[in-house]
Amino acid sequence: MNWNFQNTYTKLPNVYYSDTKPHNFVNPRLILFNSDLANELNLNVNSNEEEICDFLLGKKNKEKKFFSQAYAGHQFGNFTILGDGRALLLGEHVYKNNRFDIQLKGSGQTPYSRNGDGKAALGPMIREYLVSEAMHHLHVSSTRALAVISTGEKIMREKFEPGAVLVRVAKSHIRVGTFQFGSILKNKNYFNNLIDYTISRLHPEIKNKSDKYLILFNKICEQQMSLILDWMRVGFIHGVMNTDNMSLSGETIDYGPCAFMDNYNPKRVYSSIDKMGRYSFENQSKIALWNLARFAETFLHLVDKNEKNSIKLIEEILEKHNKKFQESWINMMSKKLNLEITGDNKKLIKDFLDLMHIYKLDYTNTFVSLEKDILDKKIFGDWLTKYKSMVSKKYDEINPRVIPRNHIIENIINKTYDDEFSELNKFNEVLKKPYENDNVGHEFTNPPQEHEKVYQTFCGT
Repeated sequence: MNWNFQNTYTKLPNVYYSDTKPHNFVNPRLILFNSDLANELNLNVNSNEEEICDFLLGKKNKEKKFFSQAYAGHQFGNFTILGDGRALLLGEHVYKNNRFDIQLKGSGQTPYSRNGDGKAALGPMIREYLVSEAMHHLHVSSTRALAVISTGEKIMREKFEPGAVLVRVAKSHIRVGTFQFGSILKNKNYFNNLIDYTISRLHPEIKNKSDKYLILFNKICEQQMSLILDWMRVGFIHGVMNTDNMSLSGETIDYGPCAFMDNYNPKRVYSSIDKMGRYSFENQSKIALWNLARFAETFLHLVDKNEKNSIKLIEEILEKHNKKFQESWINMMSKKLNLEITGDNKKLIKDFLDLMHIYKLDYTNTFVSLEKDILDKKIFGDWLTKYKSMVSKKYDEINPRVIPRNHIIENIINKTYDDEFSELNKFNEVLKKPYENDNVGHEFTNPPQEHEKVYQTFCGT
């Protein structure tokens, strides 16, 4: 295996990061390895398991200059100083002019651990691997998982659990929270370094534009709102849309208390710490816009010398993307219902969702049943009459057949704790073709029975 590291982030002022070393795990074991992704990264894998673990944990790196990033963030609306408390970057791997952050999650204490152990349990790392890869195959922009490695240690959470490290791949780990951190440094040069670096890395085509900061904001708004639209399409609830969990590369990042909805409820919340429903399914677009406003606050001084003018320009962009999202949502839902794209579909869509909500129907399977013409006529009778006069075509790869449901993941994780990995490997393969699996086993497509339902998810720290 080989990395082609060309690190650029460490050329920023060192206030944005701290040198960090991964913990030396003496009994690592490879639980999951993403050979498809490894091939996409041109890693030339021809090693045994022990060598792969050593390589992925940084033991084979020649430079061995690893670092954790500093950032801040609004967590459930409250601002705080943060940083990579249990993660470090091995470096930036470059292949075919594409740059990828290679991050270890659960690799031990960092300067930002705040008295935590910096480690991770096997269950949450398997969860992130499965969900992030599922998102990729669902065509939802996401960080990806290269591997899960058990560490051979027991770590204390509510009880002792097996420890693990996730190897995560991302276009970058620059977040809204990174800019919030930069803005409170009160050092204009440091902040200018950050925003110019971000433009050069994520949108180099605009770096010489006179209005590059507004263009940057518009591009990031477009990416984020498109991302939320895809979350809504597949019934995904992120769970912790804090500003430090919004990546400026437009990728879904951090899969702690996330979940895919079973029965449809627009107010659905899974996260155990979201007591007020701030990050509910229906609120995700509003929170994305709120987070983007926080991002814009950090560079208002670069948009226009007159702050009022800057605010006006930013508000116009936010309003434009809010309006565009509402229109795009109608279009997306029209496709899920196999309707021609038109604003006239709004009432039909609302009535369909209302029926799903009232009768607590499964969000994923109900759309599949509609395509197969096997909806319950007692529930949808009048609606179906209107619908059949409007249905026009079938859109490909819009309604998934299989999603990583919470109860399935929990069952798989429990089996891995007993050293049983066959179900994990089987489900991992099933998730690679979420739109093609009409004949996949019912154990992977059925919604949970009452005793299997997962009502709360946890961040895993």
